[in-house]
Amino acid sequence: MDLAERIYRHFPTWAQHGAVSIYGIGWYWRRFGPGFRRYLDEYARREHFTAREWERWQSRRLREVLAAAADHVPHYRKQWDREARKAAREGRLTELPLLGKQALRAQPESFVRTDRAPRARLVFHTSGSTGTPVASIWTVGELRRSMALREVRSARWAGVSFKRARATFSGRIVEPDPQSPGPFYRFNLVERQVYLSPFHLSATTAPRYVEALRRHRSEWLTGYAVSFYLLAKFILEQGLVLPPLKAVVTTSEKVTPEMRRVMERAYRCRVYEEYSTVENILFASECAHGRLHVSPDAGVVEIVRPDGTACEAGEVGEVVATSLLRDYQPSVRLRLGDLAVWDPEPCPCGRAMAVLQEVVGRIEDVVVAPDGRRMVRFHGVFVDLPHVREGQIVQEAADRIRIKVVATPEFGPRDAAEMIARVRQRLGPTVRVEVETVDAIPRTAAGKFQAVVSLIDR
Repeated sequence: MDLAERIYRHFPTWAQHGAVSIYGIGWYWRRFGPGFRRYLDEYARREHFTAREWERWQSRRLREVLAAAADHVPHYRKQWDREARKAAREGRLTELPLLGKQALRAQPESFVRTDRAPRARLVFHTSGSTGTPVASIWTVGELRRSMALREVRSARWAGVSFKRARATFSGRIVEPDPQSPGPFYRFNLVERQVYLSPFHLSATTAPRYVEALRRHRSEWLTGYAVSFYLLAKFILEQGLVLPPLKAVVTTSEKVTPEMRRVMERAYRCRVYEEYSTVENILFASECAHGRLHVSPDAGVVEIVRPDGTACEAGEVGEVVATSLLRDYQPSVRLRLGDLAVWDPEPCPCGRAMAVLQEVVGRIEDVVVAPDGRRMVRFHGVFVDLPHVREGQIVQEAADRIRIKVVATPEFGPRDAAEMIARVRQRLGPTVRVEVETVDAIPRTAAGKFQAVVSLIDR
């Protein structure tokens, strides 16, 4: 915890609102300052590229990034042999080795270019699914480019804008007291942005969240998919009344069909999914046809098999990405830890951008059956169970599953038996399954919800 956060924690609530707005002045300049409008125009213009134009643009930009990595980034200069460096300078991406996050996690500065000395650097951290975060080091210009990309290819596609009043669920500790009676948000006056706390949301507190949206006239929502889904369930259960909303743009977590149905009923607007990473080496967003387009000017995205070969369309594989938007700390063929599928069908919107059929989940979300089968999509265990508010699968051993449930008062033995049957249907009849009701399922340090937790040694 840095000094500013320690001071913030001791402020009264009214002063915390003020501190957030004061911080928002500098944060607004970093994201939307000089160069931002030019970046907007560039992303808007490239959006209508033909496939051939995208191929030429991406090939030229990729060669620039790979040459810089080979010549000016200590990690690649040390780890790549002569042939790999030659391949990089000539833009032959698939001849370069895959990069695991362990190296980036251990020595983030060794991935920073030595031929640049920006006046200001920004350091962001992943939430760290293994417990150890990855430091992502940016220039201010890269941040502005990333925000321009989100404005053009996400907000505009959803019919909204970062200039409009919005509410956000993110990993920010906006309410430091875990036992706080509320309010459970802080307001950034500069951007008319309501920061909602993902750590305090419950059936009891949900009306206070809705009141914050009404009070500050939020026009759209963006942030953690699961947090907005849980709030939506409480809204429907309690008949809470929301202000008119234009769109919900979800981030960070996969949106299932059930989640989308619940959110669109509760918020009475379309839900658009965003898929990206804190490293910002990949960006995908939904168009009006509900298709998830990958932006070629954010990064080169590959979906590969365990042996590193490219997957066919419709085949599940691991996501690997190479940064194009960010080249100060370039990531080359970084294994993101996600599983996804290319869509073989072009999108009716006419944009010549590749489409993801589905982001299946994280590799950490995989449950391993006693016979060695590896499965994702375990959210199906909780589908259409109205007496389950939240659920989490904990794999304690190859043949032992614990289901943690935050239940409604109506939850009973039939619900438990149905979940046990669904798990055994997927993993086999010999698997031991225990159902445990809990008051709450802990979030990660960043406030994210983990649907699957594996305790087995992989």
